[in-house]
Amino acid sequence: MSLNVELLETSFNKVKPHANEFASSFYSNLFTTYPEAKPLFANTNMKEQGKKLLASLVLVVENIRKPEVLSDSLKGLGARHVKYGALPEHYPLVGNALLMTFEQFLKDDWTPETKQAWVDAYGAITEIMLEGADYSADVLNLDNQTRADKMKPDY
Repeated sequence: MSLNVELLETSFNKVKPHANEFASSFYSNLFTTYPEAKPLFANTNMKEQGKKLLASLVLVVENIRKPEVLSDSLKGLGARHVKYGALPEHYPLVGNALLMTFEQFLKDDWTPETKQAWVDAYGAITEIMLEGADYSADVLNLDNQTRADKMKPDY
């Protein structure tokens, strides 16, 4: 799959000046739409968590033209998420909350092309993170269609 790198970069640069509000809105969207995700963050400093989210997004966008750097970083991130209790079925929830948040912040710049660029990017990120996550075979026995169905926003 080829990613629309330019569109990812330009759209992300438009939300960067509002980075803290973006992170706060992301978690608000996640917990409002998917309250089942909230327990994963029960013992989390949410201000620090917001910084981690932003750092991860910056890492992705700044290294999107360097797949070898990005791949190693995302595999490590996937491995750490296992320790936090994240499961493969949580990834679509996060993806949908991320899309909602981009839509809120980009407003008229949230075009079908921009949305598709982020759907594709998040799909690629998820695949790489899951490669780095050491889940047992039965946990990973989610067929791709299930994951794809969950990535269709219901908003």
